[in-house]
Amino acid sequence: MLTGTVLRVGLTGGIGAGKSVVARRLAQRGAVVVDADRLAREVVAPGTEGLQEVVAAFGREVLGPDGTLDRAALGSRVFADADARRRLEGIIHPRVRARTDELVAAAPPDAIVVNDIPLLVESGGVAAYHLVLVVEAAEATRVARLVRDRGMSEDEAYARLRAQATDEQRRAAADVLLVNESTIDDLLARVDRVWEERLVPYERNLRLRRRVERPERLAIRPYDPTWPDQYARLAARIARAAGGRRVDHVGSTAVPGLAAKDVIDIQLTVDTIADADRLAGALAEAGFPRVEGIRSDRPKPDAPDPAQWEKRMHGGADPGRLMHLHVRVAGSAGWRAALLLRDWMRADADIRREYAAVKERLAGAGLTATEYTVAKEPWFDQVWPRAQEWARSAGWRPPTS
Repeated sequence: MLTGTVLRVGLTGGIGAGKSVVARRLAQRGAVVVDADRLAREVVAPGTEGLQEVVAAFGREVLGPDGTLDRAALGSRVFADADARRRLEGIIHPRVRARTDELVAAAPPDAIVVNDIPLLVESGGVAAYHLVLVVEAAEATRVARLVRDRGMSEDEAYARLRAQATDEQRRAAADVLLVNESTIDDLLARVDRVWEERLVPYERNLRLRRRVERPERLAIRPYDPTWPDQYARLAARIARAAGGRRVDHVGSTAVPGLAAKDVIDIQLTVDTIADADRLAGALAEAGFPRVEGIRSDRPKPDAPDPAQWEKRMHGGADPGRLMHLHVRVAGSAGWRAALLLRDWMRADADIRREYAAVKERLAGAGLTATEYTVAKEPWFDQVWPRAQEWARSAGWRPPTS
């Protein structure tokens, strides 16, 4: 689980992208920076159990004349040997994680802890962080830097790049993408903006268990093809905090091609409302504080029992991503309706166009966001029998995952 209410930020980027520059700037702004590479060296320093295990696994030839680890010799042993690399990771990674946990636990309660991890995406640990920053530069730029600054040949530089995650994989993990193709001053200025506009308010919201409020000024925007990736990052954190429970993308941003407010709606499935209440603390620590006062959806005419529409509502503490988390009981009317309406609109172009027209008409009426939400309800009541008929004719059942 995420540790307490300390904001944990994962910082990563491909070799030569400029991640170290970003880490230094964040430290200057007040972040507690935990450098995974430095810790990886510390846990195999002379006299440590880690170094003894490395020597036992790979032989004394990986030691230098002074008894320290010869990282170049060890690297040549494991770089092209996946089994050897896994043996080395099995020695180093648990020790680095343990030392990281000690440093995070020692951080002040209002700290912003930045974990500088070169292979964060490759390790599969992205969901352990409240936010992930990725530093990116073009392949040719990175190779030129490695040749100029680290004395590598071009072939060596390209081999290092090929051994890491792709730019596409890192972008999918990035809540914030810092492209480092201009001047250092430009990069530092963008880091400063991220610090002031996102990290500092996120830390405060997280510590106070306060969600970011949706602005009342209504804005409907065209479908954003990055919405699914944004959902996926949130969903991974929610599932981790909720012990692996089912998470679904619902609402308008889950329907390809549909214009929507820029708010990601997510449904977390629980077995009982009591389960939802027990998860409130863990979700808040993961960056999703509870919204008090919202405890149900409005019942549909054919399912008037309010108990079938009970839910718990959470929002996001991240000022850079508005989201709503609806925690509903598996099989309840509200749970089923969220999945049915999503799948119907995904499958039926006519209902998508009809709903888009309703959105456009209401948005043009000068409504606030709250008024807009209320004004849509009669339309949903009107089309609900058609949704049920579509489910019967299509043989629809709630998807299993």
